[in-house]
Amino acid sequence: MPVVTIKPTAEKGPPSPEPQQQPPPPVQAGVVSSSSSDDEEKKSPYETTTTPVPPPDAPPLGAPHKEKRFWWQRTRNYDGEAIATLPSVYDDPETAKQYQPRADWENLHRFDPQARWTWNEENRLIRKIDLRIMVFACIMFMALELDRANLGQAVSDNFLKDLNLTTNDYNLGNTVFKLSFLCAELPSQLVSKWIGPDRWIPSQITLWSLVSLSQFWLSGKRSFLVCRSLLAILQGGFIPDIILYLSYFYKHHELSLRLGFFWTAMSLADIAASLLAAGILNLRGHHGYAGWRWLFLLEGLITFVVGLLAFGLMPASPTQTKNWFRGKKGWFTEREETIMINRVIRDDPSKGDMHNRQPITPKLLWESLKDYDLWPIYIIGFTFQIPMTPPSQYLTLTLRGIGFNTFHTNLLVIPSTVLHMATMMALTYGAEIVGELTFVSMIGQLWSLPFIVYIYTHDITKINPWAAWGILTVLLGYPLPHAIQVGWNSRNSNSVRLRTVSAAVYNMMCQAGGITSSNIYRADDAPRYRRGNRALVAMVVTNIGIYSLTKVYYIWRNKSRDRIWNAMSEDEKRTYLETTTDKGNKRLDFRFAH
Repeated sequence: MPVVTIKPTAEKGPPSPEPQQQPPPPVQAGVVSSSSSDDEEKKSPYETTTTPVPPPDAPPLGAPHKEKRFWWQRTRNYDGEAIATLPSVYDDPETAKQYQPRADWENLHRFDPQARWTWNEENRLIRKIDLRIMVFACIMFMALELDRANLGQAVSDNFLKDLNLTTNDYNLGNTVFKLSFLCAELPSQLVSKWIGPDRWIPSQITLWSLVSLSQFWLSGKRSFLVCRSLLAILQGGFIPDIILYLSYFYKHHELSLRLGFFWTAMSLADIAASLLAAGILNLRGHHGYAGWRWLFLLEGLITFVVGLLAFGLMPASPTQTKNWFRGKKGWFTEREETIMINRVIRDDPSKGDMHNRQPITPKLLWESLKDYDLWPIYIIGFTFQIPMTPPSQYLTLTLRGIGFNTFHTNLLVIPSTVLHMATMMALTYGAEIVGELTFVSMIGQLWSLPFIVYIYTHDITKINPWAAWGILTVLLGYPLPHAIQVGWNSRNSNSVRLRTVSAAVYNMMCQAGGITSSNIYRADDAPRYRRGNRALVAMVVTNIGIYSLTKVYYIWRNKSRDRIWNAMSEDEKRTYLETTTDKGNKRLDFRFAH
């Protein structure tokens, strides 16, 4: 298939002096306000900040300030028939040469820099993508959460006593799970990039569901730890795999918001798991088996069905939806495929750098791992959940310890999950509305600080049980910035190669933080865990400092590049764009989001 190229239109009539063409300004990776003000431009990572210089006969472009990212911005004055194709590097024939997709890119046949569409067309298409792609992605994530988090419900049903395990053994099981999950992250991501997430993700789900349901036959500490490890090895990499997959269909700001729904699906799975547990655990004694055994068996069967469906419901790319299961005509028309591909690549031309079956070589892997500009986000990934994880992991044990029975314990977990969903979505939308990532992400630490200080200074096992439940519920309802930070990591990667690896590394750091947090509450510190809670207070304060230093670092990096870029003449800038070997976020015309 030939590479699509853009050629300047030949001049007609007598020659006239050409206008001076300016090189594009630095690429901005940051989000900006989504206010409906007509005076405010909304820039995607590759939108030009000045008027492009297209060929004389090029179709007209849309105005950036006309974009309404949220439904409530679309008032009576909203013109849905206006052109939605926003300016990009592809509108200047000279700069477009530097951003051509590779010849084997699977969507190349739909790439057309001259394509134009309306806001109504784009909005309808986004809704269709949400229904076809995002809804099932959320269902698959719920399957992941159902099988990895049901241990919390199992321990409320005398799981530890039945298997002669201690709380330290429980901690060890969580540690083994997170360590195995961490070790599997990067290999899984590399396999996914090699054979395609549409093949690898369904395989993961079906395999881990078999391990999950096999926990019905657990017999002691050894089998418990083996199943925890196998389950994590098969689940590791699923989250970065699915994020990479979703990036094929969505622009940057859209992906951040969809990831908010993604983690909301995790919370919905937790609610469903609590409701299922409240019923299934009543099967204790049925055919002589404990309720927690039936829990593992039945929930494993549910996720196995999801895995089988995934083989048919995951297309390889936006232009590869035709098959026996999805229909001979596929999910999208040619017009919709053209809009889908061009809106995404105009937003981020780096998405045409690799095809969806291209493996990451050891050299590319090493280049990605040593990218120090992403290390601040990795550090945040390691530390940001540590203060809230021990209270979350011990919630069912704590509620049982202060007098609630198994049935009530599983129901009392639900309110914190509902609050967590609401605050997370508000935080994710807030980041896009105000155009701020670092300080908005830090709100979760500020939320949790007073509650963690309280459980350190007061023994909640000695106060009114309902008051203790209320404190823990509000603490665990903190606004999770995970969706923001995953999108932030993706924006600052600025290439498919780096995005593939960085998504896995970020999640590995999250699991490393989980390993640390799983060993903060120890049996010799029970039941108040004063020593452990003191460590949690110190960790919250440390996290506030880490977020602040990350903000300072990215501001400094952008200003350093501004000085170099602004000191160059226009010819030097253009020469740089045409000859540079800098890639991804190392380009001088790229600016980091913060």
